Formats: sequence, structure tokens, C-alpha cells
Amino acid sequence: MRLSRSLAPVTLALALVLTLPYDAESHARVPSGHEPAPQLFGASCRTSVRGSHVVVYCHNPYVDTDRVRLHIECVQWWDIDTDGSPVDTGPAMTVRLSGRCWKDVGAVWVSHQKVG
Repeated sequence: MRLSRSLAPVTLALALVLTLPYDAESHARVPSGHEPAPQLFGASCRTSVRGSHVVVYCHNPYVDTDRVRLHIECVQWWDIDTDGSPVDTGPAMTVRLSGRCWKDVGAVWVSHQKVG
């Protein structure tokens, strides 16, 4: 009789564990309450357009190198749109990008690419 009494709690615990849904078993750990920090990336850029000339300053406050590239779209159909050469902007670094149209500037933007 003593043998069955000592096995009863173990049998009950085993039955409860086996009847738990799979989701409950796989998430049995208590979360720490901290979400993983998002990876911060990307230089912030200031654009200046004066007439047909474009100047952009990009500053990278983050650890990862940001490869920035200036793109200029000109208004006139005969004016050549330009895509500047990529420039690596390291941590705590500021770079200057410039370009121009022959006549009027239609749009300016900077593309970013993570290096490494």
C-alpha cells in the first residue's frame, strides 16, 4: 500500500505534464521582460539645393559603416540624371556629397547600404 501512495504524486505530475498543450511546454520559461534592442543603423543626411547645385552632408552616429550614395534627378528630359559614387561613412564620421544638373534639379535622395 505504501508503494502506491508514493507513486500517486509522481503519476499525477506525469499525467499533467503529458496533457499540457505543445505551446505551453515550449514556452515554459519565464521571460526576462527585455526585448532585444533593435539594430540602429543609417547616417542622417542634410540636403541643400541652390540652383542646379546639390550638396549633402551625411553624419553616421552608429557603429556600423553606412555606404551612402547621392542620386539627382534633373527636370529637363535632355539633362542627365546622376548617381554618385558610393562613399563609406564610418562611425562618428561626416561626409560631403555633391552633384549638379545643367539646368534645374527635380529630386534628390541618398541611398544607404550596410557594409559588412
